[in-house]
Amino acid sequence: MKIAIVQINPVIGDFKRQFARITAACGQALKDGCDLAVFPELVLCGYPPRDLLEQHGFVEANHACLERLLADVRGIGVVCGLVTANPADTGKPLFNTAVLFEDGRLLHQVHKQLLPTYDVFDERRYFEPGQPSRPFAYKGHRIGLTICEDAWNDKDVFRRRLYALDPVSQLAGEGADLLINIAASPFHMGKRAFRDGLLSNLAAKHKMPLVFANQVGGNDHILFEGVSAAFDTQGWQAARCRDFEEDYVVFDTGNGRGESHPVAASDVQAVLRALVMGTRDYVTKCGFKKVVVGLSGGVDSALVSCIAVQALGAENVATVFMPSRFTSPDNFEDTRQLARNLGISYSIIPIDGIYADFVKLLRPQAAPDDLTLTEQNVQARIRGTLLMGISNRDGCMVLSTGNKSELAVGYCTLYGDMNGGLAVISDVHKTLVYEICRLINASGEIIPRRILEKAPSAELKPDQTDQDDLPPYDRLDAILKGYVEEARSADELIAAGHAAHTVADVIARVDRNEYKRHQAAPGLKVTAKAFGEGRRYPLAKRFNPL
Repeated sequence: MKIAIVQINPVIGDFKRQFARITAACGQALKDGCDLAVFPELVLCGYPPRDLLEQHGFVEANHACLERLLADVRGIGVVCGLVTANPADTGKPLFNTAVLFEDGRLLHQVHKQLLPTYDVFDERRYFEPGQPSRPFAYKGHRIGLTICEDAWNDKDVFRRRLYALDPVSQLAGEGADLLINIAASPFHMGKRAFRDGLLSNLAAKHKMPLVFANQVGGNDHILFEGVSAAFDTQGWQAARCRDFEEDYVVFDTGNGRGESHPVAASDVQAVLRALVMGTRDYVTKCGFKKVVVGLSGGVDSALVSCIAVQALGAENVATVFMPSRFTSPDNFEDTRQLARNLGISYSIIPIDGIYADFVKLLRPQAAPDDLTLTEQNVQARIRGTLLMGISNRDGCMVLSTGNKSELAVGYCTLYGDMNGGLAVISDVHKTLVYEICRLINASGEIIPRRILEKAPSAELKPDQTDQDDLPPYDRLDAILKGYVEEARSADELIAAGHAAHTVADVIARVDRNEYKRHQAAPGLKVTAKAFGEGRRYPLAKRFNPL
């Protein structure tokens, strides 16, 4: 059987768009002689639909889209995901469902059994777990149809399994000879290798081909890389879609062969592609075309500008440099050169006059050189207000430029540099920021070299550097990764070689600044544990982990 594996980028709730993409892909698959086209989890409505599932009209529109597909698609079988109603009097009112249909007939239907409720997932909020399904005979195969998490409970892979059931083993035990898994599996660094190993192990262990169709695109802060694939009976990857873009490959179960398209060669390249895709999708799916970035002369705003250009085109990116009396002469030259290299709009708005007026009102008796945190934050808030004013005036979205290291320890100003519609690199540690910038410059200097070589500085007072207040970023990031992403205790971090006083200071800062992050712009998730929805800590608390 020839199977088309199709990864599309859905807009949540845009049923006309999804219908058009599915029918077009089915038409192409039919021309290519395919017997079956396989699409991702909840492809009709887009994943994750969140509380839109509580609106009856949304669920009905999703069902109406299926009815249109049943009426319009002919000559090929289709597997796709959608929301269906739970007819029972008890339990959640909806199922996360996969269907197989052909020529107007619904042939097979299964409901997702394993509903994740960790990290960014909250499926038990909406869905009732499905009952075990049986293999379905179709065109010479007995198909075991599963949905995403249903394949993530193999006892040979997970030391501590989250669920008592293993749908894949159950289907294999009942005679399935082809496994299809439709998914909306989010991206984070390192996940692809783990997922490929998991799927390869399942195919080899149960000695059957495995087809994996994954969603691609960004929906709010969650990014989906695609990389849909097929594995043969020995567990070898026989087909693969591209990462971070819509794609389509064909896999033949008869000879175990298929097409393989290129993907990112490293985690750093994958993160850059993810951020470009996520920025493009968030800006455009929210109805914007243009963005504005506040340039500082530092590496973070330089990276965000590069990402914006790759995502939206130079003609849709404006930059603003807002110097003060503390701004170094180098930054005038570096920001202008960066804008020139990228071919983007560049303007200068000095803030000294506004700053002087603010300070007169706040601290009328203060000496000009008496710079407290109040004066430093005023500068950041002036810049943030100007950027939001430009957003209102020009109808563009502000991209904030803070990185994960700064956001973690509160080295940022509420209603200042945290202003924006999207925090592009808020899940990117400072050390990774530099790695991505070096990758961007690998084929020619886009980001001026001096930006990458100078000491990081907020430039809110004379001769200021980040390391006046923070540990060196390589040490800081190592502690943050351990504490935030790996849930390691202070004792474990100290045992790993970090100084006790540094660990205590960093953890205290992380916990103390939860209220700031709660008010930050949405950010694009690229690590295993991002701030926000995937890490839910109370704001008012007294527990001290030290």
